Amino acid sequence: MEITIIQNLNLSYIRTFALRCAVDLDITGRIQAYGRPMPLNELARSIPIPREKESMLGRLMTLLVNQGIFAQSEAGYQLTTASQLILTEGSNMGANVRFTTYAEVIKIWSRLSEVFKESGEQTLLEKVFDGKKFWEFTKEKPEYGKLFDDAMASLSNALMRGLIASYPHIFDGLNNLVDVGGGTGTAVKFIAEAFPKLRCTLFDLPHVIAKALKSESFDVVEGDMFEKIPPADAIFLKNILHDWNDEDCIRILKRSKETIESNNNGGKVIVVDIIMDFESNDPKATETTLLIDIFMMDLLGSKERSKQEWHDIIIRAGYSDYKIYPVQLGVNSVIELYL
Repeated sequence: MEITIIQNLNLSYIRTFALRCAVDLDITGRIQAYGRPMPLNELARSIPIPREKESMLGRLMTLLVNQGIFAQSEAGYQLTTASQLILTEGSNMGANVRFTTYAEVIKIWSRLSEVFKESGEQTLLEKVFDGKKFWEFTKEKPEYGKLFDDAMASLSNALMRGLIASYPHIFDGLNNLVDVGGGTGTAVKFIAEAFPKLRCTLFDLPHVIAKALKSESFDVVEGDMFEKIPPADAIFLKNILHDWNDEDCIRILKRSKETIESNNNGGKVIVVDIIMDFESNDPKATETTLLIDIFMMDLLGSKERSKQEWHDIIIRAGYSDYKIYPVQLGVNSVIELYL
């Protein structure tokens, strides 16, 4: 048993690149377009691949079926709820797969042990790429920056559907909302279209706003969340705070509190993020949060937080109370912060 654990973990990267292969070959799109269970020979012909590679494709599909990405019957391969998420016209989480398997970044993981042997707070990314921080790296590598934008949009697609379906009441009584660090606008577009009476604003840095979605359903404002945030009843922070260390998070939360207070209308901050030790009966969810935490540590120098760590930064930022909602959004929770 112990040998199997080590072998499985040692070879687990193959699962990652099998999934990347499925994305690159658009296997989900081909099965969906076929309209019924798709035999192996039809899948091979649709790609197309050389006839002698058909058995190799079958072995790849066997692994992906085992991992729950596809299902298989006597008639052929079918989509599952997991593979539907990587359809281009769906949540398109294939974009997230391409981002996390970017060739230049994936190679840094072989040097992970080096960061533990040296003093200082340099991340693994900074060590390998001559001191460049993550945000500098995305600017200098436009193709990687585009992958990042697409990945964040794909995660928002899946997450926002769940948020609005599970917790529509968190938007009750609000007149206006600012999505801080909202990227290209995927999340704020969901909110604005679901609640047309709520005036929504996308707020991010100028170079990000330049790539934002064009929509009449929300306003667009450029600026720096560490300096000043546009006034609103509610500040929306989705997967923002886990990008930053504790002191920077407190600065962001203080700026959010100041902008709500300046609106003289009451309000709250809505945080969507991971809580590491939140109760979960899903071991896969627990494992995923641990993996994301290491990803954040080595690429951004940040972290996922426990309930106590969230409590500490919320109180230090000057909020009087908060409420945590149960996890129904993949590995993310919702935290409402009250002035």
